[in-house]
Amino acid sequence: MIIAVFVIAAYLIGAFPTSYIVGKVTRGIDLREHGSGNLGATNTYRVLGRRAAIPVFIVDILKGWLPAALFPLWDGSNVQELALAYGAAAIVGHVFSIYVGFKGGKGVATSAGVFLALSPVAVLIGIALWASIVLLTGYVSLGSITAAIAVPVLIYLLQGRQPVFWLSVALAAFVIYSHRANIRRLLRGEEHSFKRKAGTA
Repeated sequence: MIIAVFVIAAYLIGAFPTSYIVGKVTRGIDLREHGSGNLGATNTYRVLGRRAAIPVFIVDILKGWLPAALFPLWDGSNVQELALAYGAAAIVGHVFSIYVGFKGGKGVATSAGVFLALSPVAVLIGIALWASIVLLTGYVSLGSITAAIAVPVLIYLLQGRQPVFWLSVALAAFVIYSHRANIRRLLRGEEHSFKRKAGTA
């Protein structure tokens, strides 16, 4: 029973609509109606700028880290499989947020938070890779896709075929699928560039 409560709590934490709230508080807008319509840090930057996007990015990471890192301690199990379940619930919450009509972000930052708790070295390398690609190319989507592919490889090299590896593979597949429109725009040379000045709503 307590595990089910923690799973639900993880979902509700993950579902916290950070960028939606920031958009409403700072500009009085619904980010689902601006930019890409995505409730994530990238669209927040595109529409509201860096000062709004940075706290969104940090909070979205914490939404994944907290359930994966702390809930297994609080439920008394300290079992990795439950940490994975709590982390997965938080990611689902972020992508399908009950607070905003089950429309959220793509789950990249929240996934990073989950794996920061479960495989910190792999994630820190993945974040460094993501940042390098974004700075070099200006494409957040390309950095996210590359990091999503790299993290399972890094986890495998560092930890072997542990349960966390299989979750990372599943999430990598999901990240790539959720970026399918970005991939098409990249191939056509029409993808939004992070280097361009953030627009206004």
